[in-house]
Amino acid sequence: MSTKRTGLLALIGIAAGAFAFWKYKNMTPEEKEKIKSKVSDTGRRIKETVGDVESTISDKYDSLKNKAKQEYKDVTP
Repeated sequence: MSTKRTGLLALIGIAAGAFAFWKYKNMTPEEKEKIKSKVSDTGRRIKETVGDVESTISDKYDSLKNKAKQEYKDVTP
């Protein structure tokens, strides 16, 4: 049953990809440019979000590390 479901999902994926390719090839240049700009904008926003998350995690890590060092100093005589 699992292999049948996997095969069916693969077939649906291939069909969707072929349809998207056909649809893209039949678009006007203006529509293609609109899609390219959306993809570019989305990529830029994802990149910015990743940078923000990385910065936040780094700040939290440094804060916890400093707090742990301070706790260690307080506990050791």
